[in-house]
Amino acid sequence: MINDPSLKKVALITGAGSGIGRALAIQMSRKGYRLAICARTKEAVLETKHLCAIPDEVLPLQADVTRRKDCEAFVTQAFNAFGRIDVLVNNAGISMRALFAHASLEVLEKVMNTNFWGTVYCTHYALPHILKTGGSVVGISSIAGFKGLPARTGYSASKFAMDGFLEALRIENLYTGLHVLIVHPGFTASNIRNTALAADGTPQGESPRNESSMMSAEECARHILKAIEKRKIILTLTTEGQLLRWVNFLWPKMADKLVYATLKKEKDSPLP
Repeated sequence: MINDPSLKKVALITGAGSGIGRALAIQMSRKGYRLAICARTKEAVLETKHLCAIPDEVLPLQADVTRRKDCEAFVTQAFNAFGRIDVLVNNAGISMRALFAHASLEVLEKVMNTNFWGTVYCTHYALPHILKTGGSVVGISSIAGFKGLPARTGYSASKFAMDGFLEALRIENLYTGLHVLIVHPGFTASNIRNTALAADGTPQGESPRNESSMMSAEECARHILKAIEKRKIILTLTTEGQLLRWVNFLWPKMADKLVYATLKKEKDSPLP
């Protein structure tokens, strides 16, 4: 295990071109982390790099987490650049909004490949390095990871799978020193709803929710960074998210009705 205090910690963040990923990169850079960040477009991660406190300590890479080789290259290049890995933040994600009866199967496959398999691939390649540092594997999940959301069947399935994978990984490593954190942000202001896939696989465009009333990506990132430092295992953000978790545990049928009523109110909701 690498415990040399003279070495700065190294964090890898996927989906760092915008939203929570970008906010985390900026805040972790301020905290003194060296960073390797990736996104599907090089321009996005370059912009994030220049927003960080010490841009020279940020390695921006283009990677599509649905591709196993991209994930391997991302981790390998990060380790070669910095010589260690302390934190992996699996943040890259994509959503969908369509009734299952109308959605193309390719939409569900794309969502699962990004949210679940992207997490599995990156974790697989980073884990040997993180075990040596006693570091952290973080998954940016969703309230859809513990409560199925109507018109988001593929998204919910991917986040349930992500949660199960990370929980099992945590238990496997109870005595190895590995820290595993699952984050349920709740409805957070980011571009994930703008890029959510419609039934035919095209981006839905305008967010169906009022982003201004949600927790900001910056506030979300602050909570996540604090949870990493305190080595928490579950972080559920927003009052709405925390309330839903309890209602779903105590009164699941009531939770079904509340979720349906809430999402039915969305602009152009596909719910009948």
